Amino acid sequence: MFIWWMLFVAVLPVESNADVDFDHDVMPVLTKAGCNTGACHGAAIGRGGLKLSLYGSDPVADYRAIALELKGRRVNLLEPEQSLVLMKPTEAMEHGGGFRLDPESEAAARLRQWIQAGAERHNLELRPKFSRLEVSPSSVVIRHPDQRLNLKAIAHFSDGSVRNVTRQTVFIAEDPVAVEIDSKTAEVRVLRGGRHVVIARYLSQVKPVEIILPFRGSSVKVSTDEQKQVFDQKHFIDRAVNDLLATLGIPISGDAGDDVFLRRVTLNLTGRLPDAEMRQAFLADDESKRRIDLVDRLLNSDEFTEYWTLQLAKLLRIHAQPGNEIGTQRYHEWLQRQIAENVGYDVIAKKILTAKGDTHQVGPANFYRTVSGAREQAEFTSELFMGTRLRCANCHDHPLDQWTQDDYHGLASVFAKIRSGQNVEASDNGQVIHPKTGKNARPRIPGVKFVDASDQPLTTFANWLVADQNPYFARAIVNRLWKSMMGRGLVEPADDLRATNPATHPKLLKKLADDFVEHGFDLRHTLRLIAASSAYARSSDSISGNESDVRYYSHRIGQLMEPEVLADAISDVLGISEPYGDKPLGTRAVMLVNPQTESATLDALGRCARKDSCEVPVSLTGTGGLTLKLHLFNGPILNQRIAGGNGRLSRLIAEGKTNEAIVEEYYRVALSRPVTEIEQRFWSQQLKETNGERRSLLEDFVWSLLTCKEFVTNH
Repeated sequence: MFIWWMLFVAVLPVESNADVDFDHDVMPVLTKAGCNTGACHGAAIGRGGLKLSLYGSDPVADYRAIALELKGRRVNLLEPEQSLVLMKPTEAMEHGGGFRLDPESEAAARLRQWIQAGAERHNLELRPKFSRLEVSPSSVVIRHPDQRLNLKAIAHFSDGSVRNVTRQTVFIAEDPVAVEIDSKTAEVRVLRGGRHVVIARYLSQVKPVEIILPFRGSSVKVSTDEQKQVFDQKHFIDRAVNDLLATLGIPISGDAGDDVFLRRVTLNLTGRLPDAEMRQAFLADDESKRRIDLVDRLLNSDEFTEYWTLQLAKLLRIHAQPGNEIGTQRYHEWLQRQIAENVGYDVIAKKILTAKGDTHQVGPANFYRTVSGAREQAEFTSELFMGTRLRCANCHDHPLDQWTQDDYHGLASVFAKIRSGQNVEASDNGQVIHPKTGKNARPRIPGVKFVDASDQPLTTFANWLVADQNPYFARAIVNRLWKSMMGRGLVEPADDLRATNPATHPKLLKKLADDFVEHGFDLRHTLRLIAASSAYARSSDSISGNESDVRYYSHRIGQLMEPEVLADAISDVLGISEPYGDKPLGTRAVMLVNPQTESATLDALGRCARKDSCEVPVSLTGTGGLTLKLHLFNGPILNQRIAGGNGRLSRLIAEGKTNEAIVEEYYRVALSRPVTEIEQRFWSQQLKETNGERRSLLEDFVWSLLTCKEFVTNH
């Protein structure tokens, strides 16, 4: 009984004036009222003469601003009700931010109590420290739209005490149109089906809450045969994907078929369309293992090396700076060797981070010529190798993640010890000024520890980054591999991994990352694993009729071909090579080292110059933008080359092929499948020759095929 009573007391709200603490009681009031958001006093320059730290990340500075600045005018110890900190948000006097605080509320009472008690900030060493926030439920399935959910937040402190802080916690729905939250009671109502995230914020911590409302109000009902096909999978990818689809009530599309699989996986792994010989060999294989055998052949091909060198070159933003064309070439050649030799991704990353020397000879040293400045290097590195946007902690602690200004400027200090130029070398003089202290920032491993500047902080950081236990490195790359193969990352955007942006399938992401580490950071292994799953092989036809299921892999998400891949595919189908700058005719776009090589076609298709990140938002349609459509419909990318006299069409006509045979060949080359009877009848009707217009009609046919969605997407 005594233990129960003590726990009951521990979670009660603070009542007495003496117990009201600035950090634990006043700061949550300001955050809940929105006073320290970026749109109010938490802005970089503050508002109305008052500047607070964003979301209360710096209580020392906030106490100084509220209690000590303006000679204490913001708090009135003699007449607490006349304090500006009370009168402004309650609109007892004019307030640019409007009405923010009910004067009769518990929050207003806490502010009064704090001022009445002397408006002090307790000695940090004499009071328990806030250690963690626990929100319940953290994940829940709601079976009916009318069901209400009550969230509860408990704060844990260093002395073992706990406090119910539900009323002081800010709950924000990721999609406020889909989820309603009562700010006073923390009662949640879900307005539409799907998986929704609510972010809970108390003091320095934020926690995600996952709420699922099945689209059909219950799990998917399937027949016994369908259950065996869909749910009885040994592949851990399929178990994870299918379990969530069942919970959400989303029906699963069937298998795409061999022709579609052949085209899809060949494009994903080599950036090429499968040719006739490849298709013939594939269909001749034993049906039970033809797909995995195909995947293995592709993974061991030169084309895989070429294409995945391009993929990593985009991530690394390899591009030629003026006067460093040689260095760019060496960097690209080095990267291609790593892919060809199947070097572990951890080894690649460590070689890049620790590379030094003449950039015209040491390829990976060019990493330090990609961006200019230690801060920019810290931002680039964290996004690339950790999948985190550390840049958000430059001016203030990250509002949605654990990163602090110490983390940001500490990592920048690590890179300040590198002097870049044609010769990359260590420097003892490089420093970064911490904006909060005005002093040199101490080198720091983000989120872990400070390191001594004399202890080779870059090597320490590199060792920490690629360690098996690192929680960011493996997840960042497997999430990108998944996105490349599946059309959408388990976390989107792919460079924004954080607790408050949870993966659609958190356990699957962890399992993929753990498996990646267990297999020596082998890129090919993880790509093979994904390609072997039933989830990868699904049809792109959704049978749910619900657009929301593009997040959960019930069907294939169509991907618009990358500019380089689409340019090569057009050349292959037309049988006419595209010229690229001064490169020999026949050079493929995926092999170009310099993304700024002269090419009107690649410019029109929207290639990335790699001066900034090439990671783009997921396209839900897979059909491209207006610019691409216009160029394909009425530009020289297709029209001039289709009419060229030395391409595939001219050859087929010269060989005396019938219209039906020409249609059949183009379908197999462009779409990697035979033409259907319905399609063949349609084209036979359209291609009936009148007045000697056969060539013109066939050109229109080729144009139609190369502008259709089925061709320009990997589906």
